[in-house]
Amino acid sequence: MLPRNCFPVRLPDSLLTYTQTAEAKSAGAAALGHLPEWNLGDLYDAPESPALRADLEKARQDAEAMHERYAGKLEALLDGGAGGEAIAEAVRSYEALNDVLGRIVSYASLLYAADTTDPRHQKFYGDIQEKITGISSQLLFFPLELNRLDDAAIEKAMATPSLGHYRPWLEDLRKEKPYQLEDKLEQLFHEKAVSGRGAWDRLFNETMANLRFDIDGEQLSLEPTLNRLLDPDEKTRKHAAKALAKVFKDNVQLFTLITNTLAKDKEISDRWRGFEDVADSRHLANRVERDVVDALVAAVREAYPRLSHRYYAMKAKWLGMETLKYWDRNAPLPEEPKQIIGWDDARDTVLTAYGNFSPRMADIAGRFFSDGWIDAPVRQGKQQGAFSHPTVPSAHPYVLLNYQGKPRDVMTLAHELGHGVHQVLAGKQGALMAPTPLTLAETASVFGEMLTFRKLLDQAPSARERKALLAAKVEDMLNTVVRQIAFYCFERKVHTERREGELTSDRLGEIWMEVQRESLGPAIELKPEYETFWSYIPHFIHAPFYVYAYAFGDCLVNSLYAVYENADAGFAERYLEMLSAGGTKHHRELLKPFGLDASEPHFWSMGLKVIEGFIDELEELDRKLAAEA
Repeated sequence: MLPRNCFPVRLPDSLLTYTQTAEAKSAGAAALGHLPEWNLGDLYDAPESPALRADLEKARQDAEAMHERYAGKLEALLDGGAGGEAIAEAVRSYEALNDVLGRIVSYASLLYAADTTDPRHQKFYGDIQEKITGISSQLLFFPLELNRLDDAAIEKAMATPSLGHYRPWLEDLRKEKPYQLEDKLEQLFHEKAVSGRGAWDRLFNETMANLRFDIDGEQLSLEPTLNRLLDPDEKTRKHAAKALAKVFKDNVQLFTLITNTLAKDKEISDRWRGFEDVADSRHLANRVERDVVDALVAAVREAYPRLSHRYYAMKAKWLGMETLKYWDRNAPLPEEPKQIIGWDDARDTVLTAYGNFSPRMADIAGRFFSDGWIDAPVRQGKQQGAFSHPTVPSAHPYVLLNYQGKPRDVMTLAHELGHGVHQVLAGKQGALMAPTPLTLAETASVFGEMLTFRKLLDQAPSARERKALLAAKVEDMLNTVVRQIAFYCFERKVHTERREGELTSDRLGEIWMEVQRESLGPAIELKPEYETFWSYIPHFIHAPFYVYAYAFGDCLVNSLYAVYENADAGFAERYLEMLSAGGTKHHRELLKPFGLDASEPHFWSMGLKVIEGFIDELEELDRKLAAEA
């Protein structure tokens, strides 16, 4: 059982991060400057590295030794005279193995992300997954057996400081106790994942990487095609949308099969484990209560008319349209700056914004640039979107981008560096307690993005450019909050109906169109071919119900930033201390120093009012510009 080492991936569906077109690539390469590629040598030098082979072999031997030494013996150890220290020693061994295994699988996944179409990377990634699964199956007994220990006995043992250090991890682990199965079943679930869920995930990734979209005779991969939805020319956007719709429709049967299979796989797991609601396993992993998430979803859906419906009606007017076609939703405004932001300028903008808030935060972020921790260029076969992978505490995070020099790319850089700073600060908690639940994993990323946005806004040379920056920020916030809650509602309907039988492609399209119409509102015209656009959202495949974490994080940070703007000295120190806690504290405990509580009914409305305030400001700016014209 590896630590919660999944990493946030920023959605690439023309929502949050964008990729360079062929034209922009040739015209803008010089303006972008040198784009760094990461150096994975801090993990391993190469797939055939002797150090990697040695770590694999040592991990195998250590896992077998741990199984031999501790399996079936933890209760006896606990009852012994040195129970607390004996259990602590076992936990330390388990943690060390998690770090080594995490390092190996991180290297393989990063190498694969850099080029998912390279057959050597594909094979290496698949082989490593199988080997890690085999080794870690020797360790499955440990958390399961820990959870079978008597509550009073383990509580008494935690009075020993060496074991008390791991209290947050042990308490988190014991929350999973009601849902764990008999050891042999857990091992079966674990080992079958490689040929089950893992194989379907990989099929999705490699299918997406190999899709090509014909636009006026040019064969483009997914991200450059999506990027054309951002083109100032309406005809270009339309052609891209039609190409996407055609290829998605041509492949919809495969994506329907993948979706049905993985939803059924999850239903089987949930049923055997005793989860009641389709999203309860995600809530448990996020260490957040179902009613807190339900309150967030209800607040966002109630706000749709004041947020997305209102904004897209304004945008239609700005573009001289009665309604927006679906391919116009992310179209640039006429006021949007056309210049390319070079890499050096992007770096300086983000680091200055971070430094104005906290020099320490800027120093940590600066290491990503100086030490080769970022992979920025667009490349054929590279994983879409953007992420910061935490790897393991004994190493450091790595950031993947698809940088093209747009203001939104600068914001994506700020976002992912926020994740990176968070992961570096939390690393001191160790391999078991550094990972942060997804609901809190977005805290630093969205906060860093807000710091950078405020700096860009302050530097805007005119009211027209201020309007463009505000509009871009509102669109990103709508994509992060409104759109992700719509995605969550889509998933809920799909997984609920899947419990009664397979869903056809047509039914999946119907559900998709229902939630899109509700969330986007009457100002956006959703044509029938849009019904297949559910098929390429990677989070539906890789991490069911992940998406609400974006909305959770955005609304939380909006409230947190409002506190910062009115805070006395010391806010930055409290903030960095919160990030340093990693996964050791519940969201209530983390937010308490700031006077915030996500379980309070009004909490989510506070965050949504920030978005509404930006829309108010846009409306006022628009009136002033119209009066001046």
